[in-house]
Amino acid sequence: MIEKEREKPCHDPNIPVTEIPYVHYPTPGTYIRKECACTPVRFFAILSMQRSGSGWIETLLNSHENISSHGEIFSIKERRSNITSITKTLDTLYNLDWLSSAAKNECTAAVGLKWMFNQGLMKHHKEIVEYFNRRGVSSIFLLRRNLLQRYVSVLSNAHDRVTKQLNGTHKSHVHSEHEANVLAQYKPTIDTKLLIAELKRSDKLAADALVNFKKTRHIILYYEDVVRNKTRLTDVLDFLKLPKRKLSSRHVKIHTKLLRDHIDNWVDVNNTLIGTQYESFLNG
Repeated sequence: MIEKEREKPCHDPNIPVTEIPYVHYPTPGTYIRKECACTPVRFFAILSMQRSGSGWIETLLNSHENISSHGEIFSIKERRSNITSITKTLDTLYNLDWLSSAAKNECTAAVGLKWMFNQGLMKHHKEIVEYFNRRGVSSIFLLRRNLLQRYVSVLSNAHDRVTKQLNGTHKSHVHSEHEANVLAQYKPTIDTKLLIAELKRSDKLAADALVNFKKTRHIILYYEDVVRNKTRLTDVLDFLKLPKRKLSSRHVKIHTKLLRDHIDNWVDVNNTLIGTQYESFLNG
């Protein structure tokens, strides 16, 4: 599979020498790229944690006609059971043989996936970094600045997974204001005895991921920055060397009010975090 790519006679003299390791000409086994056989393809992976906005970001990127991001491929345990399964799955993806609703056409110019830190990414990080560097895969980190907001989203999503508030259906993401308002009515009661430990755990996980993958070609995005200014995604398009386009998504944000309006025991949470390194999260 990899050897076939290397045998391609394609070459663009306008591509800088430093970019050549990240430019690919896959030869899929499931179809022929036809006139786009020499259209260069960039490989990427969105690295993140659950409830950090990766679903929204991915739909924005997938609205670009040249990008195919195939979701949380490694949410299936068998695919991440060992490094052999992981690399086999990645080879299929980056050879443009992964079929999903995100698949574009033979002229796809960037292909990737969403990969959560707890889906084998950290467990096998040494081998995955080696794979990324060998295959020229670029990392797109998507993190949250306010981990308390993320925690509220995690708890709310877990609640809906059980209660299925939308006509008996669980939805992690919604496409209407009505659905968002229904889900936002639930206010989690946070166990303040465990809160700081949970925030530290999430903080450390993100920090460890940045350290583990710092030797890959990467860019760091923060969800809050993109919410405030969607043009921040222009940096991602530049990073992937793709033409700028207006990106869109049908996703509707669920938690739009101040944190105090989304937490049932706000006073307890406020008192727990005041004077700690996480006090600034209370301003979310």
